[in-house]
Amino acid sequence: MKVKIMQRQVFYKYAEVEIELPNDWNNKDGVENYYDEHLNDYLHDNENLWCGKLHLNLDRAYYEQGFGMHEGNFTDHTEESEWRYELENGNGGHL
Repeated sequence: MKVKIMQRQVFYKYAEVEIELPNDWNNKDGVENYYDEHLNDYLHDNENLWCGKLHLNLDRAYYEQGFGMHEGNFTDHTEESEWRYELENGNGGHL
């Protein structure tokens, strides 16, 4: 008779970058707090400002044991990868 001994070990990497929003972004087109509604669109339209840097930082990051849910206010434990943004005032969301 044989017995199998198995282990599943989960590892993750975490990286972040910061970019500057345009000075008029908060009141763009005369709409106060414009970013609350449109920041996701801005970030997708301007991936060239952050995407390459984020991937480079991720390549340089060390593997950590676990799921990484405690890093960066991640919330979706059912996904293998999660993208979020966060503003200085604590507001944020998923990309």
